[in-house]
Amino acid sequence: MANNSKEMKDLTLLGNQQVPYVFDYDPSILESFQNRHQDNDYFIKFNCPEFTSLCPITGQPDFATIYLSYIPDELCVESKSLKLYLFSYRNHGDFHENCINTIGKDLIDLLKPRYLEVWGKFTPRGGISIDPYFNYGRPGTKYEEMANYRLMNHDLYPETIDNR
Repeated sequence: MANNSKEMKDLTLLGNQQVPYVFDYDPSILESFQNRHQDNDYFIKFNCPEFTSLCPITGQPDFATIYLSYIPDELCVESKSLKLYLFSYRNHGDFHENCINTIGKDLIDLLKPRYLEVWGKFTPRGGISIDPYFNYGRPGTKYEEMANYRLMNHDLYPETIDNR
């Protein structure tokens, strides 16, 4: 594997043992690195089972698994920065739908991906769970068509909920 120190010079979190955890929403935590496979489409998927935010009305904690998938273009998100960014929601009060849309938009701003989707599966509170879904396809491309198709066909066959 080639030395990629030039590509990695802007990464401040990876390998840094002294990184402070930020306890309120902060998109500036996100970092990216160069995609070395821009010549082909491929998905990168993150499963984030320990997402926590706060209800903006009651202040009670909300828990979710966040599924994030994207087709990169020039940039990929650095996973430690993603972990710390998601952790920054820990004391952030917002509705589930807003959290998922904001995560999606922050990643679009950072990465300018070909395609991206974010799905939050929140644990029930008051007898109801909420599973907001956000997606994006680069306008004027096949990825825009893909996003429309996936949105229109999203969750046609809902899962049986027996584990939350």
